[in-house]
Amino acid sequence: MEFKDTYNTIEFPSSEVLFKEKNSKFFGYAYPIQSEDEVKPLIEILRKQHPNAGHFCYAYQIGADTITYRANDDGEPSNTAGTPIYGQIQSFSVTNLLIVVVRIFGGIKLGVGGLISAYKTTAQMVLETCEIIEKTINIHYSITFDYKNMNKVMRVIKEKRLEIVTQEMEINEDSGLPIGKIEIKTRKKNAEMVFDIFNLMFEIDIKRL
Repeated sequence: MEFKDTYNTIEFPSSEVLFKEKNSKFFGYAYPIQSEDEVKPLIEILRKQHPNAGHFCYAYQIGADTITYRANDDGEPSNTAGTPIYGQIQSFSVTNLLIVVVRIFGGIKLGVGGLISAYKTTAQMVLETCEIIEKTINIHYSITFDYKNMNKVMRVIKEKRLEIVTQEMEINEDSGLPIGKIEIKTRKKNAEMVFDIFNLMFEIDIKRL
């Protein structure tokens, strides 16, 4: 079985799209997100932008290994809005994003089938405007070492082309000597190999974050 350590997502918020059906207007938006905490503020912005809208239906998915998702109908009949929006997230095989479809009622009821089709179409339209990019699933490690071992650590980082996230020096209270602390990240497929290299090195401590 092929080892997969990449996922598809969007890098930037989408342009606004508009789908019309029997006088109802459906405005679609997509946003890259990293956590559920980002969802509510984004919807609040849209509520101010569309004060006359009756429904702010959405779906999101977060994660690559472990998936978190939610679909919300926001007052529309059950499973007529959030679920078809989420279906498009699955169809495009993307994650770490939120899609919101804002509906302004046009006076004519669409029925269950009409609503499902409208929300699905709007979500599809908005994803078609997005540039979908591939990102790697990364594992983060913290490496702690005496300053005298700095060259050893940096040599491995350079050889294995590891990315430094943060780097700091502090003083060991017992010895009064400087200690280096570096956070690195590496692709998931290389993580075990990187851990083993540092774990076998004398006077160097590595732990996964």
